[in-house]
Amino acid sequence: MSRQREKQGGVPPAATYTIIVGALALLLCCALAAIAWNGLRGPLTPLAQQADNTVGFRNATLTLAYSPEKGQMLQILVDQFNRQNLRTADGQAMQVKLVEMNPEDMVSAALEDPTFQALTPDSMLWLDQLDRQWALRQQVEAGQIAPRRVGEATRYAVSPIVIAAWETVARDLGWPQPVGWNTIQKRAADDASFKWNHASTGHASGLLATLAEFYAGAGKTRGLTADDATAQTTLDYVRNIERTVKYYGEGELTVIERAQKEGRSFLDAFVVQEQLVVRFNRDQRGEKLVALYPTEGTLWADHPLALLELPSLSANQRRTYQALREFLLNADSQKLVLSYGYRPADLSIALDSADSPLTVANGVDPKQPQTTLQMPPAAVVEVVQNVWYYTKRLTNVFLVVDTSGSMRGEKLDAAKTALGAFLAQIKGSQERIGLVEFSGQVNNVIELEELGRTRDTLDSAIAALNANGDTALLDGVRTAYQRLQERGDKERINAIVAMTDGRENASSVSLNTLVREIQRGNQTGVPVVIFCIAYGSDADYDTLRAVADASGGQVREGTEQTIRELYKLLSSYF
Repeated sequence: MSRQREKQGGVPPAATYTIIVGALALLLCCALAAIAWNGLRGPLTPLAQQADNTVGFRNATLTLAYSPEKGQMLQILVDQFNRQNLRTADGQAMQVKLVEMNPEDMVSAALEDPTFQALTPDSMLWLDQLDRQWALRQQVEAGQIAPRRVGEATRYAVSPIVIAAWETVARDLGWPQPVGWNTIQKRAADDASFKWNHASTGHASGLLATLAEFYAGAGKTRGLTADDATAQTTLDYVRNIERTVKYYGEGELTVIERAQKEGRSFLDAFVVQEQLVVRFNRDQRGEKLVALYPTEGTLWADHPLALLELPSLSANQRRTYQALREFLLNADSQKLVLSYGYRPADLSIALDSADSPLTVANGVDPKQPQTTLQMPPAAVVEVVQNVWYYTKRLTNVFLVVDTSGSMRGEKLDAAKTALGAFLAQIKGSQERIGLVEFSGQVNNVIELEELGRTRDTLDSAIAALNANGDTALLDGVRTAYQRLQERGDKERINAIVAMTDGRENASSVSLNTLVREIQRGNQTGVPVVIFCIAYGSDADYDTLRAVADASGGQVREGTEQTIRELYKLLSSYF
């Protein structure tokens, strides 16, 4: 029977097994080939994602986070890049999307699960900080090198850090002869009306300026060490300069924008990138700014483009990054970089060409700086940031808080969170913070005290805030202002941060009287700068503006969604 089946085409058991094994082997080979092919094209992703061209290994869209000061230039460059309609080897369109972000926020986001794959802050400092923090999070055995979060990085634009001064001020300081940190310190010490600032070390320009001060104090231009930064002679030198700062701030772009609006009545001098001096002089009529290049030497904002090594990074996104990097470094792009007042990374491009904006007419000198300082290692930079809190100018700050009936509910809850964030951002224990709570009258005053002693008291008072009654804003501000004048502390920055969500309707003092008191007190007593927060659309913006202007301060608008970040931002002034 079996022979008959063989003749009729039947398959014996041994042959069956051979066919099955062969088929399985063929399937295995196909699978291995597919894996190898996918490995060449990019990291493996789930099959559901591979079927979607917008996600997974085929995604060629690169999201780039950028620092605000170069937004206009970068938007033009990215638009030009995208219009090339470049494609990857597998036919996907290369596109770059931009998202504006403060460099500190870039670092925080990149340590978690960022929505961007590349970043371009204003300084390599941030990339070093990111990798240093990332390494501390990794579990590695002794002797092993921790993985890096930052992949390849390329500088495509640079700008030296300068002291910008109005031309009349610059001439008074000795310009066009060299001017240094010592000159600024002496002028500020001799003239109480002289106002200058640099941003806090949470911003690149502020940190780079502070590093330059530490270098000057150590008498070096290269090789700054932790021992140099903590030497008493260095600390004394930096402290003497820092004690003359009017206040710090959230960054150089804000300073330039205020100088454009307020003109000569604003600060006499401030630290910014050279390119912002060019930008100011191109846009502004009237007295121009002059870039002073410190004789002791300066550091550079070097604007890197960097790729993040993320598990989700696709091979096509990496190719888009590489194409963007090459585009930013080509001759046409580098000339556009120069046209915006930056110095291009391409050293073959002349800085003094006929169409270069780096001219005396724009307040800058392409032959400067004569002395460039060496960037210290990341560990030394961290030491300088920490030590700065012991050399910076200390502060007396009153928080003036509206607890009127209109603040009831979610609005007051958000304000409490914001006030807590403000205190948390003040790192030094020697800063003096007080609180004035008002509704229809001044309800509670917590007197100025060093934060190391009163932090718990302030936290408890903030948690206990309760909304009820009318709005005696002017009485609240006046209470804080009088206490600062009574203390008479000219060594510290004296400031008030006042917030209200409504309209003044209950104070015993009038607006005109309070404005005159502030103007007179700031001239004859202790200068006090007042920052006002208009919380919500019903806030009395005109009244807040009058109070802030009388002190040389400013008004900011906040909402329940933004109030926390606004208080954190204002904390950088102190």
